[in-house]
Formats: sequence, structure tokens, C-alpha cells
Amino acid sequence: MKSPPQVLVGIETGGTKIMCRVTDDTGRTLTETRFPTVTPDRVVDTLVATIEAALPVGSQVGGVGIASFGPVIVDRASANVGRMLSTPKAGWTGFNLRRVLETRLTAPVIIDTDVNAAALAEQTLGAGRGLHTVAYVTVGTGIGGGLVIDGQTLKGDLHPEIGHLAVTRATDDGHPSACRFHPDCVEGLTAGPALAVRLGGRRLDEAPEVRAIVCDYLGQLAASLLLAWSPQKIIFGGGVMSTPGLLPEIEFRMKLQLNDYGASAVAERSPYIIAAALEHAGLEGALIMARSASLPTGKTRS
Repeated sequence: MKSPPQVLVGIETGGTKIMCRVTDDTGRTLTETRFPTVTPDRVVDTLVATIEAALPVGSQVGGVGIASFGPVIVDRASANVGRMLSTPKAGWTGFNLRRVLETRLTAPVIIDTDVNAAALAEQTLGAGRGLHTVAYVTVGTGIGGGLVIDGQTLKGDLHPEIGHLAVTRATDDGHPSACRFHPDCVEGLTAGPALAVRLGGRRLDEAPEVRAIVCDYLGQLAASLLLAWSPQKIIFGGGVMSTPGLLPEIEFRMKLQLNDYGASAVAERSPYIIAAALEHAGLEGALIMARSASLPTGKTRS
């Protein structure tokens, strides 16, 4: 029996806002909305109401993809996949958005981290198109990263937390880390909260001494990712990266850190570090996951 027309749902959850886009099976947007990250129950009610209002007559939700803030269980073999771990966001610790939406919408739901989803989107649609292995790094309020290999993202018991990799401090850098766990991690030294203290109201392009430190530490991070993951390209996104000219400086610092190790491979792919191409990569990645979750046309759920 032929199944009803399907719609796909992409959801990106963040610390301050939720984004949701509903498309038909050709990719045409039926509705898109964003609203504040409030309590889980209110978020679910708003999402379900938005999705149901967008459904054309006679259609059904074919698949849902969630690009989630963390920490969250993303191992699809786990009975608790989708459960949020300890977070300061009120009401979210222990909540399982994937499970609740799957029940409310009677549709398959896939969840991954927001950065993994962004990596998937950049490989499929953006700056990493045509490459087998792509690493994605976002530098904003925090630092996160994901790796995608031939359309599959890297997941373990949890997910990569590259922002907490240690870097070697510059000799004249005495600023305290903004991370409450680690004194020398790249997130604690170069993400938004740390930069706000370092800059004291200035812009990054107005503070060459801060810019040099940022490029040094992000270059060290890039070197670590190259050695550990060996991606064909590293894609940088996030608000901090809006400052012009950072990427060549970060790549230069990466090469200094590598000290010619693997230099030929990097040179063959110059520039090795490139800018993200998609405005809402996490949401685009969620829609890619939604499509992979959906049933083939002509089949019905048992």
C-alpha cells in the first residue's frame, strides 16, 4: 500500500534558542521557526504544535533529526540514546527529547551533537563537499568539534569534547582559564567568555596581542586534530571566526606546531583550514539525519 506523502523535520537545540525547519520530501521549506530554549515540556509543546501546523493534508512526519547541545548520549546502540546528561539548563538534565518526540509524532527520530550535525552538513552540502573525511570546529561561546567520515559522524560512549584538549600557554599569557575544569584547555583560553576578559571591550581585530594568542592556541588544536583524526580538511565556524584573516594565521601556527611532520599532506590540500560555508550547518545536518531516518516511499510502518 502506498504511504502518505512525508515531511521531514530538522531541529537544532542550543543554549539560548531552538530552531526548527519542516520540509517536504523535495526539500522545499514548509515552515521554519526559532524560539528561546525554555523548559523541556514547553519546548516539546512548541515543536509539536509547529510541526503539526505545517503538515499538508494527508501527509505524515517521515523522519526527524535533532542537532543537540550537550552533553547528551548519542550512541544509537544505547537504550538511553538522546538522554541529556548533567547540564546547568534548568529541567534538561535527564530529559530525553528524542524519545518524547518519537512518541508524540509517531515518527523515527535521530539525534547527534550540534557540531557533528554541522560537520555532516558541511561534508554533504558545504565547504567539505567531495571529501571523504572532514573535521568541523566551532569557536563561539564554547569550542566544539565533530568528525565525519563518508557521511558517518564520530561517536563513542559520548562524543568528542575537543574544546577541553590542553594547549601549551604562551610564556606571557597569565590570564586565568574560563573553564572551571581545566586551567589550560583551548576552550577556557580562547572561547567567547575568555576572549571577553582578554579584550576588555575591544574587538579582536583591535587587539593584535590577543589575536596572536587565539591563533596560536587554535593552531595547536588544529595540529592535534590533524594528528588524531587525519581529516582531509578542517573547517572552522562560529562567531569568533567572523574576524577577517584568522584562518591563514591559524594554519601557519598549526604548521609551526607540527614542525614539518606531515607537511607534504597538508601542502597538497592547501589551504588545509577553511571557512564554513553554511549559515545554519547544524540545522542542515539535522535535516540530513531526518532524511536518513525516514522510511522509503511506498512503505508503511508496522
